[in-house]
Parts: sequence; structure tokens; C-alpha cells
Amino acid sequence: METILTTDTVYKKTTSVQLAMLFIVCFAGNMFAGVVSTLMSVYLPVVVKELRGSQTDSQFNEMSAYINSIFIFGWAAGGFLWGFIGDKAGRKISLLLSIACFGIFTLLISQATQWWQIVVCRFLSGVGTGGLLVISFTLISEVWPEKTRAVYTGILSISIPVGIFSAGAINYLVNSWRQGFMVGVIPIAVAIVGFWVISESGLWLKDHEEHINDNSQDIGLFHRSNLKTLLIGSVIFGTMLIGLWAIFLWLPTWIQSLLTTDANKERGISMMFMGMGGLTGGFISGWVVNLLGLRRSLILSFVVCSVVSFILFKTNATFSGIIYIEIAFLALFFGISQGVLSLYIPLLFPTSIRASATGFCFNIGRIFTGIAVLGVGVLVTTLGGYSNSLFTFSLVFVIGLIAMLMIKDIQNGTQSLKK
Repeated sequence: METILTTDTVYKKTTSVQLAMLFIVCFAGNMFAGVVSTLMSVYLPVVVKELRGSQTDSQFNEMSAYINSIFIFGWAAGGFLWGFIGDKAGRKISLLLSIACFGIFTLLISQATQWWQIVVCRFLSGVGTGGLLVISFTLISEVWPEKTRAVYTGILSISIPVGIFSAGAINYLVNSWRQGFMVGVIPIAVAIVGFWVISESGLWLKDHEEHINDNSQDIGLFHRSNLKTLLIGSVIFGTMLIGLWAIFLWLPTWIQSLLTTDANKERGISMMFMGMGGLTGGFISGWVVNLLGLRRSLILSFVVCSVVSFILFKTNATFSGIIYIEIAFLALFFGISQGVLSLYIPLLFPTSIRASATGFCFNIGRIFTGIAVLGVGVLVTTLGGYSNSLFTFSLVFVIGLIAMLMIKDIQNGTQSLKK
């Protein structure tokens, strides 16, 4: 397939300094995307308590559910939107504007006085975050040399867990949620600096120029030749995503439900363990792929996530220190799965539709993820508590495992990319 060959050809025109600056901007952007993604989760109990007014407990749970889930819907919308913009307008401008987008609306949350204002800002910060994830991995896949691409993609994937850890640390150190959300200033600064220090993808420029010169029409994203790959990528990435984010976003509230006193420190520490586990998993994901191959790596991830979710949510009726270890182990395989998928999916598609196709695969599942995150909160009473609710939605890992066992040609498809 042309992807690998043209990527290395373009790489020869990219200096090591340009690669380093690109990686720094992408890592920093994704790290703060991780902060933004989970900062509301760790502050959610106190944010909603301040804004709830005279609402009942049931209305309190629904408000929390809307605030959590709307971010996922924004993330999905951003993945689609910025993917198409990235294919048409370029990778650089899409990357930097998406970073600025989630930075600005995170900063605005700190000034919110009504819960609906937080909902709007969370949706729009999700739009920026979803776009960044798609464009950053697409851009790295186009400019990085093949021999080190898996390792550096894995390292880039740990930026989100670093951000998740940082969100826990912010919650631990900063009691005021309004002060915590002022962290949005930093990604805005990263975007501004990025305009001066990174360059456009040479592969995208070459493809864009060729299409302008010969007036050719691209094969559309939903052309029949792409449908099978889109389906495969969407099902596998989507099922992991649903379970991952349902657990990520509701974990602090579940921790609080196990304790009768304020659990500010326990919530913060749990998110730091989540971040550390994900960070380690993402970091080693490149070597795991080299050792086991893509398919076995993903099957292992789905099996472990299924088993550990059962242990975490069905065997812990009260809080104890073992919960931290179980959270870290679960997050380890979350991290591995995200590193593997981030490496694999962009390289499945030709340059002309790579960003939009990656955005589709990354984000079609986010629509269902948003519904699941909403469902955890809305159905918590019906299902008998947060433990039962979270375990019920974590069963999606079993669906992902079944999909992996049924799809026999994914590994072969990946091997063909390397030829």
C-alpha cells in the first residue's frame, strides 16, 4: 500500500528538529486534552453541589449525567468535523485550532454560574479535544519514519494518561474547581506557539497539490472499497471506548459512593492511579505490538478489561486500598489498547481521506459512548447503585472481544501495510 512508502519518502524532507517540535506540540496538546477530559469528573460532585440549588437527588444525578455525557458527544462531533477539515484545509491548521478550541472553552467553565453554561462549554471543549486526537495521530503517521513509528505513536498515546494523572493531581492540590479550570490558559498558549514552530505534513501537501493539478476526484469516505475497513475500525475502537470512558468519567463518583465522608483525596488518588496505569500501558504498547502482533494485543486487552471490571465493581462493597491496584491494572490495558489502535487505524486509509476516516473510526463509537455515560448516571438507581451500573456498561468489552475473535483478517491487513 502506498501509505508506508510515501510516508518515508516525505520523511527524508523533514528534519529532526521539525519532528521534535511537532512531537512536543502534539504531546503537550494531547496531555492537556487528557486534563480537560477528566478534570470535570474529579470536580463533578462539588461543581454540581454548588449549582444544584433546590434540586432533588434524582435531579442531581441527572444533571451530573448530562454534564459528563455531553463532553463525549462534543468529542464525537469534533472528531468528524476536524477530520474533514484536516483533509481539506491541512493538518497543521486543524491541529492548532482544535487545541485552542478546547483551551478557550475550558477556561470559560471557570466563569460559569449556571449548570447549562457548563454543559455548553463542555460540549465545545469536547469538539476541540476530539479533533486534536484525530489530527495529531494522523499527522504523526504521515511524517514519522516507519522504523520508529510504533514506538513514538505509543509514547504519544501516553499523553492522555499523563493528562488524566495531572487532573487527579490538580484536584488533590487545588480545592477550588474554578481555579482548577483556569488550566485552559495553557493549551491556548501551546496553540499560539505551535503556529511558529511546526510545519505542514509534506505528504498532505503533495497529495493536495496533485489533486489540484489533475482535477481528479477522490474516492469518497463511504465508497464501497472503504466500508469494510471503516466498519472494522469503528467496532473495535468503539467498544473499547465505551467501556473506557464510562469507567473514567464515573470512577470518582463511584469512589465517593463507597464512603460516607468526603472522598476528595481518594477521588484524586484513584484518578492518579488511573493515569499512571494508562501511561505505562501506552508507553509499552509499541513493544507489545512488536511482540504479540496487533490482533493478539487487542484480544488480550479486551479479556483483561472484562475480567478486571468484574473484580473492581462486583467484589468491592466498601472502599479499601486494593481498589487502587485494580484501577491501575485496568488502566494499564486501557493504555495498551489505545496505543495499538492509534498506530493501526490511520495507516489503513489513503492520504486523501485519512483524517476523516480516522475521525470516523475514532468517533462513531463516541456517540454510543455518550449514551452509555449518560446511562450510567440516569440508570444508577434502577440498576441498584454505581457498582452495578458501571459493571453493566463494562460488558461492552465482551462485545469487543467477540468482534475480535470473529474478524480473522485484521492481523493480515496490518501485515500488508508493512510490505
